[in-house]
Amino acid sequence: MISLTPFILDILKYTLAGLAIFFIAYSTIKAEIEKNRHLKLLDLKKAAQATTLPLRLQAYERIVLFIERINPASLLVRTNAPGLTVFQMQQMLVSEIQQEFQHNVTQQVYLSIPAWEMVKKLKEDTINLISHSARTQDAEAPAIELSKLILTHMASIEDNPYDAALAFIKTDIQEIF
Repeated sequence: MISLTPFILDILKYTLAGLAIFFIAYSTIKAEIEKNRHLKLLDLKKAAQATTLPLRLQAYERIVLFIERINPASLLVRTNAPGLTVFQMQQMLVSEIQQEFQHNVTQQVYLSIPAWEMVKKLKEDTINLISHSARTQDAEAPAIELSKLILTHMASIEDNPYDAALAFIKTDIQEIF
């Protein structure tokens, strides 16, 4: 009678060898699939960045323009309207700033959170400067008095917040690259 022990050992050897080959093949294929998936993700990220980078840069450009437009030095020149009272000028300036802000509010999607917070604060500070300056004047005084007061205040500030905001934006843009 034939002994079953060598037969069982042979089956066991072939089974173990087959399992070893299977696990080696499985590990190799799994590693290759992971590598390909990682490369595809990198390609997708690169493609997304190629699409969003121009949009982000355009958003930063628009925010720079917004900062320049709400800077009292340019805002007062741009909105100069002889014959207005301090109250009328205040209303017009605040309205102009709010319209500019609303026009650019969607840019927050592409800006960093600190950059957008800085823009919001600068807008609020500008409105507060105008409102505070107007409160110190007679509401029926000529608007030129309000303009002079605002420009005098801006000249007395050691660190111009509009220049600081522009510098912050430029630094933020550099971090994109």
